[in-house]
Amino acid sequence: MKKLVLLFFALTIAFASFAQTSLVWKFKTGAAIHSSPVISGSSVFVGSCDMNLYSLDKNSGNVNWKFETEGEIRSTPCVFENDIFFNSSDGNIYSLDKNTGKLLWTFATNGENRKDMWDYNLSSPVIYNGAVYVGSGDSNIYAIEAKTGKKIWAYKTNGIVHASPVIRDNVVYTGSFDGSMYALDSRNGNLIWKFKTVGDNSFPKGEIQNAALLFSNTLFFGSRDYNIYAINIKTGTGRWNFKERASWVIATPFLYNKNLYVGTSDSHKFYCLNAGSGEVKWVKPLNMRVYASAALVGGKIAFGSFNGKLYFVDPETGKTDHVFQSEENKKLYSSIYKGDDSFRSDFSLYGETMKAAEESERKILDLGSIISSPAVEGQNLFIGAANGYIYSIINK
Repeated sequence: MKKLVLLFFALTIAFASFAQTSLVWKFKTGAAIHSSPVISGSSVFVGSCDMNLYSLDKNSGNVNWKFETEGEIRSTPCVFENDIFFNSSDGNIYSLDKNTGKLLWTFATNGENRKDMWDYNLSSPVIYNGAVYVGSGDSNIYAIEAKTGKKIWAYKTNGIVHASPVIRDNVVYTGSFDGSMYALDSRNGNLIWKFKTVGDNSFPKGEIQNAALLFSNTLFFGSRDYNIYAINIKTGTGRWNFKERASWVIATPFLYNKNLYVGTSDSHKFYCLNAGSGEVKWVKPLNMRVYASAALVGGKIAFGSFNGKLYFVDPETGKTDHVFQSEENKKLYSSIYKGDDSFRSDFSLYGETMKAAEESERKILDLGSIISSPAVEGQNLFIGAANGYIYSIINK
């Protein structure tokens, strides 16, 4: 009997050491997915650059409904009660019935803009006290009545606003491509304070591209000036900043166990930082940039990369536990990378001209780059990719 018990524990340990992910289903939209999926009830919602918002059955991937706009949907939808809200590149904010896809209202901004080809996402709507808050490429931060779509107020910044709002205690926090983080009164749009990023010789504005993370009384966010900032939400003053040399920090940090987990752009790294001090606990080298937020799945930190891989790492050490790589990614991976995961000698990441850079970026996106953040429910994870697929994965 004792031998059987020992054998059982040995098999358990051996099985645990081979943790892996399995594909449950995949669904292909007509173009890239930059939007992050959202789970609500039995459905998963995701936007696509094919201009459609999709409602899919989360168990099968079958289409419940889809709603077409006149622009790419690069925002993450927001579900509240029976309504769903999202932002489209056609310059409109939409409200739909989440069960049927029926249009409830449309709010027209002054039009969308895109900073450059690395500006991949739109601001995603957030619901707070009966209002929708969202940024726009027209440089405004908007408050809109959730039930009617009528404008409550608009606050004009000096740059594109593609960062999603974060809200607490009647204060809206949103970053802008003008390099400032704004704290606005949610009721009237009045400015409470603004924090200006330091800037850098190469990127003096210090553009803020994605949403901040709010924890306790601190706001954490990255910038194109190569910094990660931690600022006091009461005063708008700095607590600490961490500079990653020669690399934007686009991803919204993820918090777990008082540590921040965040990827970088050109330095191709993934960091674990102490949230209180900014001290580096560990750093994981990669072979491509990370723009999306991480998530906790089965005790591991999960995050996607522009190389098309989804990594699962130990939160304490950064050691890779396992990696999900789609069949589509496997087929094209060798077109850019060698067997040792370094770039092929005939591939140049940016080239010497803008045209060359655009061609290189297209090849990278064709791998199925993951710009989407994971949506997690139990052991299940949903993720979108730039090859147009949304994947449903189970983490074993």
